[in-house]
Amino acid sequence: MKPEILAVDDQLAMRRLLKVTLMDEFNVDLAEDGVDAYGKITGRRDPYDLIITDLNMPNLDGIGLISKTRKLSRYMGIPILIVSTESQIDRKTDAKKAGANGWIVKPFEKAQLLNAANKMTGRLDT
Repeated sequence: MKPEILAVDDQLAMRRLLKVTLMDEFNVDLAEDGVDAYGKITGRRDPYDLIITDLNMPNLDGIGLISKTRKLSRYMGIPILIVSTESQIDRKTDAKKAGANGWIVKPFEKAQLLNAANKMTGRLDT
């Protein structure tokens, strides 16, 4: 059975790219912002195996999503990967403090994203 991923980005083209990149190896659910993602997270019986999120989104940004998600006991140990155009150290520090486990800067190579997703879901040794 394929691991379940929630990919969150406010840009439709990026959501499609994430899905196409990951769908051969993962079941990918999509959300358009943090509010949509949090609704999907709390509405599921079983937790996702990985959450991939952008930082800059309307309604609820990536750091807000991570903070809210980490307050849910069943999501305390679930990996969260940031995929963002931002690469500033203070944003990375804020994301890490909120509970992010990794960071990939857009644009990314398909292999880079797949490798990170496989490692974070335990499908590859680190």
